[in-house]
Amino acid sequence: MKITDVKVIPVNRFLYVKVFTDEGITGLGESGAWGFLDASAEAVNSFKSYLIGKDPLQIEHHWQYMYRSFHFRGAAIMGAISAVDIALWDIAGKYFNVPTYMLLGGKSRDKIRTYYHVHGETTEELVANCVKAKEQGFNAIGHLSPFLDEPRSTPYFQPYVKMINEAVERVRIIREAVGDDVDLCLELHRRMKPGEAIAFSKAVEKYHPFFLEDPLTPDNFDSMALVASKSNVPIATGERIHSIQEFEMLLSRNAMSYARTSVCLCGGISGTKKIAAIAEAHGVPIVPHNPLSPVSTAACIQIATAVDNLAIQELPDHNTISATERFTSTDAIEEVKFKQRDMVTWVPSVTDGFIEVPVQAGIGIDLVEDAEEKFPYKRREVNTRLHMDGSIVDQ
Repeated sequence: MKITDVKVIPVNRFLYVKVFTDEGITGLGESGAWGFLDASAEAVNSFKSYLIGKDPLQIEHHWQYMYRSFHFRGAAIMGAISAVDIALWDIAGKYFNVPTYMLLGGKSRDKIRTYYHVHGETTEELVANCVKAKEQGFNAIGHLSPFLDEPRSTPYFQPYVKMINEAVERVRIIREAVGDDVDLCLELHRRMKPGEAIAFSKAVEKYHPFFLEDPLTPDNFDSMALVASKSNVPIATGERIHSIQEFEMLLSRNAMSYARTSVCLCGGISGTKKIAAIAEAHGVPIVPHNPLSPVSTAACIQIATAVDNLAIQELPDHNTISATERFTSTDAIEEVKFKQRDMVTWVPSVTDGFIEVPVQAGIGIDLVEDAEEKFPYKRREVNTRLHMDGSIVDQ
């Protein structure tokens, strides 16, 4: 079996890669380069000349070749490698007529616990969405910002004491609204400095969050380790890094209690499997990062099924618009009739907060016919939030 073509397929706010073979088997993958999908697409086109004519089952060799060929890396390149890698694992599963996770060692579990995305621009909206998630059967909720999901067009300012106290008060209200039957995965969106994060962690720990996600920007591993050493609430981080060495450096510093592996950014299924093994050696579970489309979800499920050290799987709402629009737009977005699930042939169903492990060959999903024409691609605009004084705010 040989690769005959590699096609980049931009759809809506997402970037897909489809790999074709001379035996009629195709594989589908997704890039998680987020705001740099166009650059990621060009990286795929660079790798295309190497891939055509190769055996698609030599996945590890192709991964190493792409990763090491140009001596440089970054989000756009790693998103491209991830998309190709996922597509090759999809082909392998279809070739052997088994779900991809069977090629990764088989099932470690029969169903996968998930946490559901919630959001809100006001306390009332956020609490209502948390209650709604519980009513839908979820026993964990995430992408839950105690600082609210305010539009990026709104200048930011809060005194320190108000910032901490109001955020903690929201967590209290949410905890009382959903009770102890629901875990709260708090998303801090890298908006705090180390001292602020330590203070917030101490103030909020009495409400027992499952974890604090990305309290700081990911640039300084020692700073994240400092926060982790002072926090009684577990720290989850890693979604914005994309090499096994970076994860090892964080793990060796005890800077994470949960490893947030971005399957569509950290090297695909191959890269995530390696990171999961390193994390397992440190006694750390993984929480696969998944703010993308149902294709990303399908790839994440393969890892979540196969590895032993899974804590929980992030699950965005595929019945609505992309996370890019919902969480990074300039103004509040009117959720139109578009649904992510309309782009694809399958999305997982959730019962009591768990996804049953699928049995389809490969990663079990494909794009609908003419998805590129039916759901035209939209480049993400360059847009970040400003402080009241005009400086940059991390959110």
